[in-house]
Order: sequence, then structure tokens, then C-alpha cells
Amino acid sequence: MRKDYLAFFISLFLSRLADQILLFTVPLVVFQTTNSASWAGLAFFVESLPRFLAFLLCGALCDKYSPIKILHISQVYRALLCVLGVVLYGVFGGIGWVVVLSALCGVLTTQGIMAREVLMPHIFQHYSYTKTLSYSQITDQAGLVLGPLVAALMLEVWAWHWVVLWIAGLFLLADLSMLAWQRLGRMTPDVFEQHQDIWLQPLRIAFGHIRSLAELKKIIILAVGVNLIVGVTLATSAAMVIGQYSAGKDSYAGLQAAGAVTTIVILFLLARVVLPLRVLGGVGYSMIATGAFISALSPNLLGYGLGFLLIVGFDKMFNVYIRTIRQRVIPPQDFGKTVGVITLLNNMSQPLAGLLVALLAAPLGTQQVILILAVLTSLLGAFAVWWFAKARGPFPTSILEAEQEAGK
Repeated sequence: MRKDYLAFFISLFLSRLADQILLFTVPLVVFQTTNSASWAGLAFFVESLPRFLAFLLCGALCDKYSPIKILHISQVYRALLCVLGVVLYGVFGGIGWVVVLSALCGVLTTQGIMAREVLMPHIFQHYSYTKTLSYSQITDQAGLVLGPLVAALMLEVWAWHWVVLWIAGLFLLADLSMLAWQRLGRMTPDVFEQHQDIWLQPLRIAFGHIRSLAELKKIIILAVGVNLIVGVTLATSAAMVIGQYSAGKDSYAGLQAAGAVTTIVILFLLARVVLPLRVLGGVGYSMIATGAFISALSPNLLGYGLGFLLIVGFDKMFNVYIRTIRQRVIPPQDFGKTVGVITLLNNMSQPLAGLLVALLAAPLGTQQVILILAVLTSLLGAFAVWWFAKARGPFPTSILEAEQEAGK
């Protein structure tokens, strides 16, 4: 692998690792301090909500300004916020500072995610876009998996404010890797002239593309279906393994590790093998729905584990599919703002799934809720395929066709 590519992936890994350590640390510290699951849940809500809402603005900013500059700002300012949070804790005391710190860092994290999304098609011109996405998601997944583990180990050794200072160091190292990538690669992405308004006008443009491009409407419907399953899985996996099947915490941790390995194996295969777009989308979606049915109907932990692995593993395959479609059909000058809106719409079904679990799990049972959402996901998938075939006809038959079409 070229040195500039390696530097970019190291930066991505360090940034994701630092973000996940911080995301894991906040609710844990709040729970350990207050001994209240409710306060820990509220802390998670406060730190995660800004990340969710920031996609609208951050996407527009990446179209208006250099995404490389925005990425540097994201990483350097997260490091500075970590130091500031520790200083304020030292002066005033209290754990509220770490919650506010994480909420602000969450907005900057979204800014970094959107900047990388805009940069990705321009960086790895020697590789297909599918291979690029696969390698980037392997790196991202490694940070996601290691983050909570590293956080738990660090909190065993140091108080939370020292851990936050280590997180600041990781963000700075991520930025140094970005500087190395810039020097080695010398890549300057296009910056398009934009409207002065970064609020309403970008939203009008983004929703205009969604209305006019049938491909975008289809992948939004499909992503909503997938995120219903991903959301209900995230919300219920601990309750299913430890509660429903009376397994221990080690079994739960082992299942999570197996999910991470499955995901990485699938992404490596996608990086090595060229698959038609229809196969990427069709296999990814159908395996996720199948996994949900297996999880809902399984009488034992082994069957549930199989369904869980299908869901978490093929979620990344489906993610590669929808990101490839987005890159193909969205005009480059509007890519950031449109992807920001799409990402927000895609992910709204995750908290909806959690709300349905909260409302229906007690009267119906957790597995019945999973089954209901599996049926709903299957219906959404069938509707999206039927509607798109009627409205626009089939997608290009392969990634190569899609890339050739995008280059016209």
C-alpha cells in the first residue's frame, strides 16, 4: 500500500479510536459516579444527539469549504476541547464537564465523518470506489471494536480526566497523520462555489435531489428498513443474551467480538472481489432480514448468535452498496449537503426501533418485537424494489458500469 494511503488510514483509525474511547467513557463515568442507569442513559442521549443532528450543517460546510481543512479543524479542536474539559473540571469539579465535552466533540466528529466522505472518491484513484470503502470501513471497524476495550483498560488505571488527556493526544496524532498524508499525496480536492446561506438553501438543494433522483429514494427506503433491524439489535442484544438465554457477560462479549470478526472478513472479501451492485444490495439486505427472522424465532443462544452475526456482518456490505450509489448519482458540488440529509433520514429509524422496544417489549416480548420489525423490513425492501423497477428501471449491473457512468 502507498505511504500516503497508509497515513490516511492511520489517521482514520486513531480518530475513530479516540472518539469511541470518549463515547464509551462518558456513560460509564456517569454511572460509576451516580450509580444510576437513568443518569447514564441521559448522558448517552446528551452526547449522541448532537452527533445525529449535526449531519445537516456539516454536510453543507464540506461543500462550501475545503474538506481537508474541515478535517484538520475537527481533529485539532477535539483535542483542545478535551484539554479544556479537564481544566474546567480541575477548577470547578463535577462530572458535567465530561458530558458537555463529549457533546461538543460529537459535533466535530460528525464534521470529520462528512469531510472524509467527501474526500474519499478523490483520494484513492488507483482503486475502485468499492475497494476504497471496504478498506476504510475495516479501519473504522477496528477503531469501533478497540475503543470500548481500550477505554475500560485505561479507566482501570487512571481517573477519567487523565483518560481524556490521552484522548486529546490520540486526536493530535490523528491530525499529524493527516499532515503526513497531505505531504505524501499532495491531493487538492475541488471546492465548488456555493450559496452564502449554509442553512435553508443547502436543505432545499438536498431535498431537490432526493425528490428528483429515484435511486436516492430507493436507498433511503432500504436504509430505513436496515436501520430498523440494526436499531432493535443494538437495543436488545444484551437483554437477549443475558436475560432471555441466561448467558453470562463473557458470552455477550464473545458474541460482540465474533460480530466484529465477521464484519472484517466480509469487508476484506469485498475489497478483493468485484461484485455487481445488485448483488451487493440484494445479498446485504436479504441477509440482514434473514438474520432478524432467525434472531426472533430462535429458541436458543446458538440460533440467536447466527442471526446476530448475519445482521452485523452484512450491514457493512449494505453500507458499501448505498455509499456507492450515492457517490454515483449525487452531483459533486452538492455531495456533502445531500449526503448529510440522507444520513439523517437513514438513521431516524434506529431511535424509532429503540422506542418500539421500550413500548412493546413488556406486553409482547422482545422476540415478538424483533419479529414485527423483521416483517416490516421485508415489506419495505419489497416495496422499494417494486417501486424503483416501475419508476426507473434497473441499476447498472456492476460496479465497473457504475463508475464508468459516473465518469461521463
